[in-house]
Amino acid sequence: MRRIALFAICLGLLAAPALAQTKADIQKLEDQWAAAVNRADAAALAAMYTTDADSLPAGAKMMKGQKAIEAFWKGAMDDMQDVKCTTIDVKSLGGAAAREIGTCSAMTKKAPTKQIDIKYVVIWQKEGGKWKQSLEIWNTDK
Repeated sequence: MRRIALFAICLGLLAAPALAQTKADIQKLEDQWAAAVNRADAAALAAMYTTDADSLPAGAKMMKGQKAIEAFWKGAMDDMQDVKCTTIDVKSLGGAAAREIGTCSAMTKKAPTKQIDIKYVVIWQKEGGKWKQSLEIWNTDK
């Protein structure tokens, strides 16, 4: 009986780091994502996506892969500033994936400036030992 209990504890300890995708962990990733947008660094942003990531942006065609996502953001960053994202909820999808729901706000650069607010869902997945976005979709309330 003691061996079974010890084995169960060891399994739990081994699984814990893989399942440790917390709201705070995801918020740090979102802060890095927003910082890349604010620096207009499309290459750094694209590196935060899995190689075969899917992106379903509001009002645009679906995209597949880092290159397509980088090209999209390179154009979108021309009129974005002060991007801030807030993680609202995170759900573990096992040891190598997590679902995030959140909101982002940004200001346009071109006059007349206006605030843009979106809501989003991101699936984070481990690739090469790093958490990266494998799927994202967002839209506005308006």
